This record gives sequence, C-alpha cells and structure tokens, in this order.
Amino acid sequence: MLCKYPPMGWNSWDCYGTAVTEAVVRKNAEYMAEHLKACGWEYIVVDIQWYQPSALDHNYEPFSEVVLDGFGRHLPAENRFPSAAGGAGFGPLADDIHNLGLKFGIHIMRGIPRMAAHRHLPIEGSEYTCAQAADPNSICAWNPDMYGARQDHPAAQAYYDSIFRLYASWGVDFVKCDDIAREYPHCRREIELISTACRRAGRDIVLSLSPGPAPLAEAEHLKKWANMWRMTDDFWDDWSLLKGMFERAEKWCVHSGPGHWPDADMLPLGALRLCGAETEAGRWTRFTPDEQRTLMTLWCMLRSPLIMGGDLTKCDAPTLSLLTNAEILNIERESFCAHPLRTNENEAAWIAPRKDGRGLYAAVFNLSDEERTVEITPEALEAPVTRAAELWTGARTTRLSAELKPHACAVWLAECRSAIDYN
Repeated sequence: MLCKYPPMGWNSWDCYGTAVTEAVVRKNAEYMAEHLKACGWEYIVVDIQWYQPSALDHNYEPFSEVVLDGFGRHLPAENRFPSAAGGAGFGPLADDIHNLGLKFGIHIMRGIPRMAAHRHLPIEGSEYTCAQAADPNSICAWNPDMYGARQDHPAAQAYYDSIFRLYASWGVDFVKCDDIAREYPHCRREIELISTACRRAGRDIVLSLSPGPAPLAEAEHLKKWANMWRMTDDFWDDWSLLKGMFERAEKWCVHSGPGHWPDADMLPLGALRLCGAETEAGRWTRFTPDEQRTLMTLWCMLRSPLIMGGDLTKCDAPTLSLLTNAEILNIERESFCAHPLRTNENEAAWIAPRKDGRGLYAAVFNLSDEERTVEITPEALEAPVTRAAELWTGARTTRLSAELKPHACAVWLAECRSAIDYN
C-alpha cells in the first residue's frame, strides 16, 4: 500500500523559500542518508518556484519569467539546478537521491502556467492547448503564476496527465500540490483531476495537498483522492500556533489511517529562513526545547506526516536527537486510534493503543504559562498502570503523572495488564 505510514522527510520551504538550489538539496539528502534514513526519514522535497531563475527569498515575484517546455510544463531553472541542462529535468537529481536510498519530491501549483496559456502551447499527448485547459477566472490569491484548470473541459485532465507523465519519467515519488486543499468547493473536481493523473502516471507518487485548513466536512473526499492534506495554514515556530494545533488535532485524529493522513504541516525546527535578507545568518527556531518536544509528541500521537523544515546540515545535537528518538517516532507506526482524553486551556492528555497489544501510548501536555502537574488517572484508562517508561527521559514509573514546565510534555509507553520487557 502506498503511504501505509505517515511520510517522513525534508522540505526546502522553511529554510530556503523560493530560492533553494540543487547544491542545497544534495547536501540535505546526503545528511538524511547518513543520519536520519535509519529512523525512517526518506523524502527530499523541493518546494515552490524551482522553475523561476530569479527566485531570491520567501516572497513571490509576480508575473516573472518561468522555464517551460514546448508543452507548457515547468522545467527546473538550470542556473539553480544545473543537472537539469539539456532537457533532463529533475531526472539526474532524482536518480542520485534514489542512489542514496531516499525518495524525491517536488512542489507544484494547481492549474496551468499563465505563460503557457497566453502562448497557446499544445498539451503533450492530446489534441488540446493550454489555453483550452486554463480558467483565467481562477487565480491563486498569493501567487499569480498560474490559471486554475477549466475543470469541466477534457483539456484540463489532459494537461494534468501530461505533467504527471513527465514527473514519473523524472522519477518523482512525492508531489505537493499547492493552492488547493482549502479551496473547496471550487477545487473539488480539480483535486479529482490531479489525483487521477497522479494515479495513472505509471509510478507510485504520494499526493499531498496544501495549504490548509482543509474543510473537516470534506474529510471523506480527501481520504479518497489524496494521501495527505493540510489541516492548517502555514505553521511556524510560534507557541500560539502550536497551542492552537491541539484543537485541530482533536478534530482530525479520527481520519488518520493507512493511505490517508491529515497533515499538521512542517516541523519548523533548527535553522530557518536562510535566504534573502536573512541569508547571512538566518535564524534558529523560536520554539523552546520544551515546545520542540511538545511539537514532536503531538505530531506523532496524531500520526501526522513528519516533514522537517530546517536545514538538516545545520542540525545541532539537540535537534538531531529530536529527529532520531526511535521510541517517539515508533508512535507513528505502532499506534492506532489515537485520541485526546481531554483538552482545555491549560492542559491536554492523549492516548493511543499499540497495534501489537503491548500496552498503549499516553501523553500529557502543559498548555499553560505556569508550571503544573498533569496526569492521566487509572480511572480514565479504566485499568491500573502496572509499569510505564517515559519516552523522552527513559524514567520508569507506575503513575502517569508529571510536573511540567510551561509548554512541556511527557509521553509514556504504558502497560495496564501484562508485563512489558523494556530491556
């Protein structure tokens, strides 16, 4: 099954915005292969504007020149991705990433490039033109590069089929499609067109939809047509956004399952914003160490995809330890039916049984700005805890209770009935 578990990888947006280069992508891939692959990390994803030669930072350049082939399909800008020269596209880069034992992904915008529509370029493998596929009345509010697709015209499906055939020929394993997940009902049919093209491209390609918040009422449609979808707008290193994620996680957790994963967005950890005006130094995540553990714990309990946003090559020891804590990461693969026992202004508590019957995962979170004790009682579990191991510290206990600093958490693998061998 494609996407049996939540995808784990790296995306270039949080650290390099529109301006990522091939050299940066290769260095991050090499780091992942050496330090993270053994823990399940595998996707290397090039985010937005890889086809724009003049991209500089996290901002968009309206109506800029972009690189297209003769069929109106974006090609990598060769000044930023030199291995794409001679029409090779992302093929050479994808091959090298595959040789590291990893998988390769790209970002796309929904729709048809304006330039392709204005030039009436033909659609590869069809009798239609890009102008016939494009809907000039459907334009992204924050990036005007594209026209949306004319969803009721066969040219739209033909165009999407053509770009996914190209991506499959390059060896693409993951496509993040933007300006679509929250655009219901307008883009409902367009999601189906994109998913259809993805599924018949001749290669297994994970389909991710952005940005959020995707409508909760469309959960079943999203589960049918996508592998992951954003349940939030862009998530950055701000405590108010992290605290707000608990409410979203409570609503979406019941929809996490093999093949379809609500996505709480990237992990803004480590070195961020390394382009444009901040190129010289960038900045480090603003999350405190306690908030970083809370972030990782909630994402894993929710079973959200884990997509690292910071530059991997600049990871310090604490950041690397967050990304390689096998006991925490195992929650993503070994648990099911995760849900909160309670969430309020000051605290939250979550549980998730293990698939193998070896107890359950239990997590408590201090959402307040003061130190407090947060616990899960035996009555809440309907059984006494015989023993438990806290997964960040390794501490053993029989009581799921922790004195937590502001914004901190604790998470246990607990046994309520039979013994667990932790050795």
